[in-house]
Amino acid sequence: MVKLLDSQTLLNERYVIGGPIGQGGMGAVYRAEDILLSGRVCAIKEIAPDPDADDGALIQLQDQFRREASVLARLDHPNLPKVSDYFTQNGREYLVMDYVPGHNLRELVDKALTDQGFLDEATVLGWAKQLCDAIAFLHSQDPPVLHRDVKPSNIKLTPSGLLKLVDFGLVKLLTSDEARTVTVVQGQGTAAYTPLEQYGGDDTHTDTRTDVYALGATLYHLLTGRPPATARERFLRPSALVPPRELNPRVSPGVERAILEALELHPRDRPATIGELARALDRAQLPSSLAPLVLTPDEIRSAWQRNLPLLVALAVLLVIAVLVTP
Repeated sequence: MVKLLDSQTLLNERYVIGGPIGQGGMGAVYRAEDILLSGRVCAIKEIAPDPDADDGALIQLQDQFRREASVLARLDHPNLPKVSDYFTQNGREYLVMDYVPGHNLRELVDKALTDQGFLDEATVLGWAKQLCDAIAFLHSQDPPVLHRDVKPSNIKLTPSGLLKLVDFGLVKLLTSDEARTVTVVQGQGTAAYTPLEQYGGDDTHTDTRTDVYALGATLYHLLTGRPPATARERFLRPSALVPPRELNPRVSPGVERAILEALELHPRDRPATIGELARALDRAQLPSSLAPLVLTPDEIRSAWQRNLPLLVALAVLLVIAVLVTP
C-alpha cells in the first residue's frame, strides 16, 4: 500500500492536500484546495508506479499516463467529472478533476436495505439512463474510451440529483494497434462487475461490451441489494447467478431480462452497445401491450432480412401497376 500524502502537502505549487477520499494498491484519491482559484475544491487522483519497475518501464508509464490524461481532459459530459490538470511530481502521476459531493450508490443501496428493503425500480432506471448516456459518450470518442470499472461505489449522486461516474482508474483507449494500448493503471476491476475477458491482465479481448457487463452487474446490485456472482463462479457453476426477481420480486420481468442479457458470459451474447442496453431498459418500462411494437436495430435488421423477398415482390408489382395504369 502506497504511503498517503500528509495533509497540507503542496502539489504542483497549486494544490493543497486536505485529506484522502480513498486508497488503493497503486495510489489514492485526495480532496484538495486549488490556491490559484480561491474556494475551488478538487479531487486529485495519485498514481504511484511499481517500485520494482526499471527506468524504461517508468518512462513508458509516464508517457501512457500523459497520453490518456490528455484524452480525459478533453471529455465534457454532465455525468462525468471534468479533468482540469495532470502532472508528475516526485515520481508519481497526478490527475486533477472536479470534486463531486454526495453519496455513492453503494452507500444508497446499503441505506435502502436498512430502511425499507430495496431501491425503487423507477429511480434505478432513471439513474441507468444517465449512466448509459455517460458511457455511450465515452465509447463514441475516437478512439473509444472504456471505463472498465463501472460499479456502485464509483457512481455518486450529487445533491442536485445528477449522477457522476467518478473513477477513471482503469480507463483504456481502444486503438487498432493494441500493442500501443496499455492501461495507465493496470488492474482487473472489481470481481463482481468484471467479465471473464477482463481477467488475467490481457486487454486484447476487451471492448465496449466490457462496460455493458459492468453496468448490468451494477443494475443487478442496485435492484437486489447485492452484487451478482462473479463471472468466474458462473463459469464453473452456471446456477450461481440468482435471477434478480428471485431476490426482489418487484423487479419487472423486462428489466430482469435486460440485466441478464448484459451479464452474459460471452461478449457476443450481450447487447453490442450501451445504446442497445438502454433501449432494452426503455422497452421494459412500456406497457406489455406496447413493448413488442418497439424494435431494436438488430430486430429491425432481422425483420428486414426475413421479409426482403416479399418487399421486392411488392415493389415490382407496384412498378408494374404504375406502368400499366393509363
